[in-house]
Amino acid sequence: MMNTARKIWLIGVGTGNPAHVTIEGMRALRDAALILVPHKGQGKDDLAEIRYRIIAASGSQAKIVHFEYPKRDPGLPYQERVASWHDEIARRWQAAIAAAQTDGPIALLVWGDPSLYDSTLRIAARLQPKPAVQVVPGITAIQALTAAHAIPLNVVNGSVHITTGRRLRADGIPQGEDTVVVMLDGQCSFQSLDPEGVHIWWGAYLGSDKQRLIEGPLGEVGNDIVQTRAAAREKHGWIMDIYLLRIG
Repeated sequence: MMNTARKIWLIGVGTGNPAHVTIEGMRALRDAALILVPHKGQGKDDLAEIRYRIIAASGSQAKIVHFEYPKRDPGLPYQERVASWHDEIARRWQAAIAAAQTDGPIALLVWGDPSLYDSTLRIAARLQPKPAVQVVPGITAIQALTAAHAIPLNVVNGSVHITTGRRLRADGIPQGEDTVVVMLDGQCSFQSLDPEGVHIWWGAYLGSDKQRLIEGPLGEVGNDIVQTRAAAREKHGWIMDIYLLRIG
């Protein structure tokens, strides 16, 4: 049974390249007593395998327990759907932890960084009794994207707006913004924009041997990105991608 002294380490593992995991992250994996690994269903075995490779590279001797990731209920309104999904993930964490019957720190490997566009912290807050949560930061998809394209994130004296595909479709590019980073976009929402004067840098499977990069004026490369993304997702069964838009 977990008590209030039980520690949970949320370890950012970047975009899946073991070389991108920090020394602190590798040390946390070695010091963990239990590591929880989600399995996301048929066609997404690669995601679990990447986690297992990172664990192996760390030299960890922790007990590894996997749990099945639940699916969202498409019949619910968006906010309610996400909240219900998070509740169920927390229940599965709790069940996996209880079944493992171990003492000591618990670790979960989080894509990118747990503090940026990730819900792991919100899920951990649902556990009862509440554990002591520690975040081990990792390389973000934003860092991996700008590094892969060898571009700076911002222009001189410019701001950066980070959003999702859902918000981009609903709101467009906020007035006055010159750099917009779009995450969690399964619908290529840049298609809803007026492409005039917009440059895009897109990347998928960043830092891996599957990495794909496309950049150019949105009006010229937008369709190429849509087609490349669809083909890659069909081939691998999953995709993680991100893009940066520069206006002007």
